[in-house]
Amino acid sequence: MRAIRCNRYGPPESLTIEDIPDLVPAPGEVVIDVKAASVNFPDVLIIENRYQVKPPLPFTPGSEVAGLVRAVGDGVTQFRPEQRVVAFMGSGAFAEQAVAPATACIALPDDADFAVAAAFTLVYGTSHHAVVDRAALQAGETMLVLGAAGGVGLAAVEIGKALGARVIAAASTDEKIAACVEHGADATINYSRDDLREQIKALTDGRGPDVIYDPVGGIYTEPAFRSIGWRGRYLVVGFANGEIPKLPLNLTLLKGASVVGVFWGDYARREPERNTAGFMQMLGWMKEGKLRPYISTRYALEDTGRALRDMAERRVVGKIVITP
Repeated sequence: MRAIRCNRYGPPESLTIEDIPDLVPAPGEVVIDVKAASVNFPDVLIIENRYQVKPPLPFTPGSEVAGLVRAVGDGVTQFRPEQRVVAFMGSGAFAEQAVAPATACIALPDDADFAVAAAFTLVYGTSHHAVVDRAALQAGETMLVLGAAGGVGLAAVEIGKALGARVIAAASTDEKIAACVEHGADATINYSRDDLREQIKALTDGRGPDVIYDPVGGIYTEPAFRSIGWRGRYLVVGFANGEIPKLPLNLTLLKGASVVGVFWGDYARREPERNTAGFMQMLGWMKEGKLRPYISTRYALEDTGRALRDMAERRVVGKIVITP
């Protein structure tokens, strides 16, 4: 079977596509014929050795996959061959076959769209954990979402609206701003053109947002935090900008505000019952049409390097998937 391989740490262009032996499940594992694999920003960081997860070389990148069960290992009774599943694992998704622990797999309905399923787990899991669990966003509050046109950003916009909050979406291009409006944003800021602090002040009547969702980091973090409202919650989701920012801690004192870390992967592992309850709530919202995962581009397996380059250079709107 064909697989994308990272034989040495480096940029997306250093990846290769190779023929490797078909996968065989160990006890407790499931082998999946991959129909769609979602691309996430940590995939870029992992192949460049800039992430906390460091698979041993060589490895196949990609952590989010949907497809058909090909084979099950000893002790696996909840899945059968040809069953539709979605799985989130450490690596191995960008290939024609992937292996995952059975405990990391979720059965899908027979009519489930593979690409939508693959695009849902990480971004919506992350954003629900951030907005609902960590920030406890309430109806009537205001949330500012930075990097709002990305996968986790659009998920946060939709979840904020599902909770009854007012959502301000900040993004870097008019195309991205349009996507945010399409997914429910009440107001927008183009921070490549507008002064971020002035626009936040104008859109909140000087009070500042109750919650700020930040998957970007870099130069936007401090001005956004300086604009947060009293008792605000600042969600540290990621650093797509590439720079881990530093904050003057006196700002937390002056604002009576909290800096709140968000690490969905460890949350799902440590608190699986709460994580499952969150997904059940989101499935209900999906049925009501409040959550609409947006896939902007689909790439062939041999174009995985280009997909990761587009992700690295922040050209992506919504989610992108690899379709072997």
